[in-house]
Amino acid sequence: MATARSDALLEPLERTAAAIRLAFSRPGSVAVFAVATAGYLVGYLYATGDLATTGAGWSVTTVPEPLTRTFEPGPGPFRYEPIALVDLGTFRLLFSPLNAGLAVALAILVGVNLALSYLAIRQPASCGIGAGSGVFAAVPALLSGSACCAPVLLLVLGIQASGLLLTAVVWLLPLGIVALVGTLVYLGGRIDPTAMA
Repeated sequence: MATARSDALLEPLERTAAAIRLAFSRPGSVAVFAVATAGYLVGYLYATGDLATTGAGWSVTTVPEPLTRTFEPGPGPFRYEPIALVDLGTFRLLFSPLNAGLAVALAILVGVNLALSYLAIRQPASCGIGAGSGVFAAVPALLSGSACCAPVLLLVLGIQASGLLLTAVVWLLPLGIVALVGTLVYLGGRIDPTAMA
């Protein structure tokens, strides 16, 4: 009985791993992954305010004690203080290793979701999967970047709804991660790697 239960839990994970390996062996899926990951990474960094289009030349400025500053909480949930200001011509990046790591992890999850969505659409046997299956799971994580989205929503919704929104913003990032992982397992279970091998 215990082995049957563990097999039932492991089978979707094994199918998802096989589907991911298959997706990375196909040029179309790899291209979707690359574009989606890069696009989401830029969008997330812009939404959180870590990336701006007001750069001034080429320079790197760091804080005096970067290691201790790395773990200092920043403004907002799941945010940490930046340790460097990087000007890249027309772009400016506030670099925090923990914020950047979270952004890269989310972008990779979104990219893999969309690569699997692309693969599922290309496989005739996996009907019922829409083109945006992986995109909808990425929205809560992107909205957690409260630098650009939340102030506008607060003005539109008014004072009473703003209190509810402010408490919800704390949960958007964990909700987004859970939704991305859940969608990944769902899509992996819908793809038959043997049918496309």
